[in-house]
Amino acid sequence: MRSRFAPDRQLTVRMVAVVFLLGLVYVAFVAALVALLKSIVLVVVVVAALLAAQYWFSDRIALFAMHAKAVTPAEEPELHGAVDRLCALADMPKPVVAVSGTDLPNAFATGRNADHSVLCVTRGLMRRLDRGELEGVLAHELSHVAHRDVAVITIASFIGVLAGLLVRFAFYSELFGGRRQDQNTAALLALVMGVSVLAYALGFLLTRALSRYRELAADRSAALLTGRPSELASALVKVSGDIARIPTEDLRTARSFNAFFFTPALREDSPLATAFSTHPSLQRRLDALARISAELGRPA
Repeated sequence: MRSRFAPDRQLTVRMVAVVFLLGLVYVAFVAALVALLKSIVLVVVVVAALLAAQYWFSDRIALFAMHAKAVTPAEEPELHGAVDRLCALADMPKPVVAVSGTDLPNAFATGRNADHSVLCVTRGLMRRLDRGELEGVLAHELSHVAHRDVAVITIASFIGVLAGLLVRFAFYSELFGGRRQDQNTAALLALVMGVSVLAYALGFLLTRALSRYRELAADRSAALLTGRPSELASALVKVSGDIARIPTEDLRTARSFNAFFFTPALREDSPLATAFSTHPSLQRRLDALARISAELGRPA
């Protein structure tokens, strides 16, 4: 899809590299399962079905999980007006616009491509941001759609989802059926668990590295499209500050969508957690936006 969002060749190169490496992991993972489970048909059918379901229905799954629904221009005229302006400015198809009733201030875009995408914002976000700040966040999410990284992250995260399911399956099979299993079956389950853990770890690290860079790329594209990096920076400060004041237990249900959110719903402060985060640190994002402001000759 062509749009007026500034192309990001570094993002493209990193996406291709990560998808290639994940592809190697994926092939090795499936080959190992076939060798261990002795049923290529079963493995291929299960893997293909899960991948297809995640790819085709990711938007519906995300909206359902966030208790969000599509809204019409009559229901949300200001929100639709902002999306219309940005899509016209970016010369891209307009996604389905949805709203989640949660007070958690955030937004996300999902869908398999630009013609089948959803842009969702929460009531908490709309209540806290002014018009310019909201447009900065919307432009950030539209950049994800324009650069196709929503679909890339969805596919890239699949290997981790599948591996995690297999780890749980092997664990509970060993836990509840250990006494009835012979040594060969127990060894097989241990191998499946070992392969799954390795695949999950590799997929986790590669996907997190790509996710952090794509957030910086989306910030830059949004700032260049709107010409107002300071509005996006202001939105980041507001949203991050307000999320920090929301009780942790109220954020845990949204944590699984961190990779798709504008800012993470639940952030850990340890250096190790930061290295594994789906998003760069707030300060790194603000510093990058300040540099863009200087490039554009705007006050930070």
